[in-house]
Amino acid sequence: MSDGLALFDRRAVRLHRDRAAGLGSKHDFLHREVAARLNDRLQDIARPFPARLHMGSGHLVAPPGPGIATDLSERLLRRVGSLPAVVADDECLPFAENAFDLITSCLTLHWANDLPGALIQIRRALRPDGLFVGALLGGDTLVELRRALLEAEADVTGGGAARCAPVVDISQAGNLLQ
Repeated sequence: MSDGLALFDRRAVRLHRDRAAGLGSKHDFLHREVAARLNDRLQDIARPFPARLHMGSGHLVAPPGPGIATDLSERLLRRVGSLPAVVADDECLPFAENAFDLITSCLTLHWANDLPGALIQIRRALRPDGLFVGALLGGDTLVELRRALLEAEADVTGGGAARCAPVVDISQAGNLLQ
């Protein structure tokens, strides 16, 4: 983290992910949908990806094959079956430079305290011709919920505080990836 400010307590994020692992597939419809859409995009690419990293692997992206699954939650990693799994934080990837042909991330990077730093680590771990495919919350995600919470708190207390995590501004997303 560049400025020392932590928006997200990484221990709390892990505990939330552990709890989500216990809920099973009944409550993960959004993650399943996003993973399916990312997989659909990967189907259009004809090249092989022999070395893969699946970040936030409660929901694997990419067809089954060789690779490593990572997640902050050991409980979520139990879902990946026989794929090698490493408990790791998206903010501190424990992999060598140029280690992977493909890195995927399904709805985990929006919990990073230092998103540019996490993307830099992803870039370092990718081989020069590697591909990163990911999805994170951004733009006007949950805008109605944000407004409703602020209005309700203002009505009750006379003021309001942010009750939802900040998201990436869509106009800045492209800059982050460069």
